[in-house]
Amino acid sequence: MKNSPSELKVSVEVSAETTALVYPASSSPLATLILGHGAGAGQRSAFMVSMSRALAALGIDVVTFNFLYTEQQRRIPDRAPVLEACYRSVIDAVRREVESARARLFIGGKSMGGRIATQVAAADRDLPVAGLILLGYPLHPPGRPDQRRDRHLPSVGRPMLFVQGSRDGFGTPAELSPVLAPLDQKATLHVVDGGDHSFKLSRNDPAKQAAVLDDVERTVVEWIQQVSSMTSPSRVKP
Repeated sequence: MKNSPSELKVSVEVSAETTALVYPASSSPLATLILGHGAGAGQRSAFMVSMSRALAALGIDVVTFNFLYTEQQRRIPDRAPVLEACYRSVIDAVRREVESARARLFIGGKSMGGRIATQVAAADRDLPVAGLILLGYPLHPPGRPDQRRDRHLPSVGRPMLFVQGSRDGFGTPAELSPVLAPLDQKATLHVVDGGDHSFKLSRNDPAKQAAVLDDVERTVVEWIQQVSSMTSPSRVKP
């Protein structure tokens, strides 16, 4: 099958192992992008697989992985330190095993996966990451706008692309915009008009839905190209 991923076993800092999937770019890769999954679905969910294959077809080496609780078939996510340790271990493994990641590496994810990526980046300003891609950033739990998860974002210190549905119950673009405004042009917000937390439209229209996802995928690749043109590979530490 075209764009079939290869498996990569990752030893995690907490004496465990998880599985990553490597989707090779269809042409000479521009960069490597690591995507963490959301809280309720693993790396083999339809969203993660379709997004990864599409981005690989557009010239990005894409790596997904399971957080340990998903790999171990548990339903409740681990606490943040374990999630972050898993993500850091994946970054280390990918930089060893995926050649394009040693030149230019981006990280991010869907919902929780993106949030953990920002926390990992905020905790280590020397992490060799060129930028972050957040697909449906969970600014707050649904119905609880007072419980915001944004305090660490000013410490990320890299370019960030936020792709947010206009109907996202975890944080609308209107809620996210004032959070991103003070970040010194480090943050770009792309709004999916009519999209929910997974960019799904309210009406079942396969053609329009496909067009929405195509726009998201191309936006991600164009943003990576833009950031890459401003970021020398030599700035990414070996």
